[in-house]
Amino acid sequence: MTIWANGCLRLRRWLKHLNVAPLYIEPGSPWENGYIESFNGKMRAQFLDGELFYTLKEAQIMTERWRRHYNTVRPHGSLRGQPPVPETIQLAS
Repeated sequence: MTIWANGCLRLRRWLKHLNVAPLYIEPGSPWENGYIESFNGKMRAQFLDGELFYTLKEAQIMTERWRRHYNTVRPHGSLRGQPPVPETIQLAS
């Protein structure tokens, strides 16, 4: 048993002893995670539904281009129209 699995088992026993039921997301269950589901929906609607890839390399390049736009350019409503992680430029000194 790995250290991680052993620690997880001990945590579950402790929570059971306290009569506490944690919110648990099964590994590989993205539908239980609202943030990833929101991202997956946006990626499908804004990117995948409008593209046709002929090669794996083309898919990788286009996906990276979309990811950069999504993270650094697109306006975000909760940030008053600012991008989530705007690109920065460091000037040489």
